[in-house]
Formats: sequence, C-alpha cells, structure tokens
Amino acid sequence: MIRQPIVVVMGHVDHGKTSLLDKIRKTSVAKREKGGITQHIGASEVPTEVIVKACGAMMNLLQTKLEIPGLLFIDTPGHEAFTNLRERGGSISDMAVLVVDITKGFEPQTFEAIEILRDYKTPFVIAMNKIDLIDRWVPHPDSTFLASFNSQPQEVQEELEKRLYQFVGRLSELDFQSERFDRISDFTKQIAIIPISAKTGEGVNELLMFIAGLSQRFLKSRLHLKAKGEGRGSILEVKDETGLGTTIDVIFYDGVIKRGDCIVFGTVNGAKTTKVRALLKPKPLDEMRDPREKFSNVEEVHAAAGVKISAPGLEHAIAGSPLLVASKADEARLKAEIDKEIKEVLVEKGGEGVILKADTLGSLEAIMKLLKDEKVPVSRAGIGAVVKKDVVDASGIRNQNRYYGVVLSFNTPVLEDAEEEARRSGITLIKEGIIYALLDNYKLWVEKERELERSQAFSSLVLPAKLKVMAGCCFRASHPAIFGVDVIAGRIKPDYGLINDKGIAVGKIKAIQSENESIAEAKEGMQAAISMDEPTFGRQVNEGDILYTNVPRTHAKQLLGKYKEFLNPSEIELLGKIRGILGDTFVTSSHD
Repeated sequence: MIRQPIVVVMGHVDHGKTSLLDKIRKTSVAKREKGGITQHIGASEVPTEVIVKACGAMMNLLQTKLEIPGLLFIDTPGHEAFTNLRERGGSISDMAVLVVDITKGFEPQTFEAIEILRDYKTPFVIAMNKIDLIDRWVPHPDSTFLASFNSQPQEVQEELEKRLYQFVGRLSELDFQSERFDRISDFTKQIAIIPISAKTGEGVNELLMFIAGLSQRFLKSRLHLKAKGEGRGSILEVKDETGLGTTIDVIFYDGVIKRGDCIVFGTVNGAKTTKVRALLKPKPLDEMRDPREKFSNVEEVHAAAGVKISAPGLEHAIAGSPLLVASKADEARLKAEIDKEIKEVLVEKGGEGVILKADTLGSLEAIMKLLKDEKVPVSRAGIGAVVKKDVVDASGIRNQNRYYGVVLSFNTPVLEDAEEEARRSGITLIKEGIIYALLDNYKLWVEKERELERSQAFSSLVLPAKLKVMAGCCFRASHPAIFGVDVIAGRIKPDYGLINDKGIAVGKIKAIQSENESIAEAKEGMQAAISMDEPTFGRQVNEGDILYTNVPRTHAKQLLGKYKEFLNPSEIELLGKIRGILGDTFVTSSHD
C-alpha cells in the first residue's frame, strides 16, 4: 500500500507559503491568521484526481502515471524562531517546497530551511514566487508558467531570467546545482526552480506536477507503508468541538490508527493514555486548522494524513506532543518516551530569568530557542494560562534582576487574579500572538527599563564632564560668579563640583542658563552660562581655563562598575582622566 507523500512547505516569513497552499486549495487561510503568519503547522490533503485535472497533458513531461493517492502538505511557520517545528516537519517529510520571493531573494530563514533539508537529506524544489511583481509583467491567471512567460515582452523575459540565475548562483554557493524546471537534464543532481505566482496562480500547476511526479519517481520505495501498527503522529492543536468535547488535531505520519485503539499522548503532568472514540478527517482540499466543511467520520486512518481525534481525557493534552498508538505491552515504554521529550522543553529551574507561558509545546520550544539565542535566561516555562503564581515569581525575580522580572505570554490567556497581582506589584505582562513580536516587545521593555535605571542612577551621581571657560563671557565676577562655558565632553548639572586641570577645587555649580532660561542639564556640544558662589572670575577662574567635574570616589566606582554600560566611550575615557588628575585620592567634598 502506497501512502501519499508528506510535502513540507518552507521559506522565509512573508514569502508566500500559506498563500501558495491557498491557491492550491482555493481557500484563504493566510488572510485569517494573525499578522498573516502561520503560527502552527497545518495539514492539507490534495487528492490525485485534483492533481491530474490541474496538470492535464503536462504529466507527460515526466513520462509517468500517478499511482500515489495524493499529496499531504504541511505548512510550516516561516519565522526563524520556528526552527524546531520546521526540523520536526523536515524530519517526517518526504519532499519539500522552498518558497522564495523573487523580489527579495534568499533571506535568513531561506538559508536556515536549506540547512534543515540538507541535514535530513530531504529532496526539495524551489518555488520562485511573486513573478507577477516583475515590472511590466502581464498576468495570465491560472495559466502554466511557460505559456505566460512566452507571452511576456522581451525585456520582462530577460528580467525574469536574470533573477532566476541569481537564484542559481546562490544555490551554487551552497553546493547545489539548479536550473529552471523545463531545462533540467538530471533530476537526481539538479534542483528544479519553478517560477510561480501564488496570487495569480501562474506556474502553480507545474509546481504540483513536479512535486507529485518527482516524489513518485524517486521516493516510491519510501512511500510503502512499513508499519501496520504503532501509528505515530504529532498533536497540532487541542480544541473543544460542539457535540464532541475536547478533540486533538494530529498529523499522522506513520502506521495505522483505528477507532478503539489505545493512544499515548503528553500532558503537563506526564504522559497519559486513552482510547480513540472517533476519527474525523477533513474533506480533501480543506484545511485542518480552519475547515470550511464538516469532517468525515472514518474507522481507520493510514499514514500520511491529518486527522481529528475524539477521545475521553484529552482536556490536558499538550499541542506539539507526540501521539503514539500503543499495545498493552508497549504502553509503559511509549509513556516513558513521551515523558522524556516533554521534560526537555518544560523548565522549572528557578533563579534569575523570565517567566514564559505559551499555548503549545512547539511554541514553547521555539520561543525558548529564540530567548537562548538572545542570551535571555528562562526561570520557568510552561503551557497554559498566566496565573497569579507566575506574577508573584516574576516579582521575586525583579528584586534580583529588574530586566528579568517580567511574564511573557504567547497566545494564552491571563487569569483575572494574575492581572490584579500584576497591577498591584507593578509587574509587566507582555502578551503577543506573533512570536517575533513577543521578543521585540520584550526588547523594547528592556530598553525602557535601562533608560529608567539610567535616569535614576544619573540623578544621584556626579557624571564626568570637561568644560572650557569662554572668552568675553564673564557676566559677573563674584558672589556669584557668572560666566560662559563650552561643554566639550560629558554633561553638567547644578550642584556638581568643579576642579581645574591641576585637581584644585573651584567650587560648585549653583545654576545653569541657556538663552536666558534655567536648564537642568548642559550636554556635550552645548554652550551655557553657569553661576558659582565660591570663585572670583580672574582669580580662581580665567578665560580659556579647562574645568572638570569633581567626581567623588564612590560615584566613580559605581559609574565604572554597575553603570558602565550607560556611559559612552568618551565619558569613560574622561572619567579615567579625571581620576588621573586627582590621583589615587579624590578631593573631599560634600558629595563624598
């Protein structure tokens, strides 16, 4: 029995993966998703009769008759955070379609996808998408690429060829031979590049034809079902369905599952077992995550397939968990296998680090990888709603490190008592439905915290500054002396003590004025008038004198230790110069 090939659709975010499948399915899943980005793997079946109808006489090009029952497409998220989900997809897929925007070329996730495919030795084709965006391209909706291309103006054809060979060059740099699909001489050595427009449908039929034909010709032995038992799948989502209760959507990638089978699945409290009450399959060309029609109730499902399972006790199933069909003898072994995988993702280590809650195991896995790449530790990571304990723990962490005292929530609700505790304790809850936005918002929050800490620290510390007394700008000689200064480096504020270049104290800044208005601070590059009670102009202070802020020893230690990151290189250098002028012992002042 030959199963349908599993085809994983990969590529950089916004390059058109879901839009391509929408064109094949004639649906609009992409328009309904947050940010237009696929957050969970989805599965769609395309039967053979649909492929044959779409491709028609083109099948003769590959000189083969389709024997496969169809294609099962897995739509993977495109953002780099989803490496683990894509690896999971890549590991179970027979073939891949790498979607690349012709106007943008190879981007970070394009290279990442290629490395995943290389690691798993997964054959792939390139869908060179958005050809309709080439200047002066004349669309021919749903036509073949070759027919549309041959009708384009000469300069348009030349532009497409130029961009296509840029793709060929990039692939060559990665040690892959490639060519436009209709010019390939050896499909075992060259990667087919198929120009398409997911928007107009141009080239999509050729893409379908090549995926089906190539997978059958070169992967036929792999498509024979090996297992008649111990079916294996991966839970995509856990849903409440009217009349069914809690159900799970599963990509079933090996073996057979039947109504009444015992299945093992993961929960936050460990692996559990239950018996299948019903197996429900989406209609062909429909999408599991968002079906337009009701499911079909079936007795058994052979891999590869997307299936909805109804069974008792699924309320605590974790999306992203493996699902295994178990005999009584294998139940304990399979439960241990699942327990191990889940424990590798769930984190309960305590100490410094952010609190993270997500909706699925895959999302949690992806976000944790993203945080690790950014060197952000995780104190605790779990699945489900944000609860009061999460906020209380974040409050304790904030007392140790203000930059980790936060709760990150991805696609999961925040309970009312948690919201109330956050308001009471001043803990920030960062809630997002798009993973990269969650990290971006955390980074913005950290920047605001740094600026707040900086302003708090700098309001109580004397900062390094270098001034030059301006010529012809003495407005009063004494009691107080008022004269103009040019701030060469750093910044000055009222109450800062000043020293000259010999380390002798001159006095304390009483006030600062600019354009006849009092100001709280004068920064590098500014000219201002300062008033000081202690010196007499012409004696302790003269035109052209270089003055420095008198940074107390304790302040200098804090600035060069805890707050060094808040100083720019010139301020750090200046602080070193001031320390040198004063020697090892700082001049005693009211600040010490």
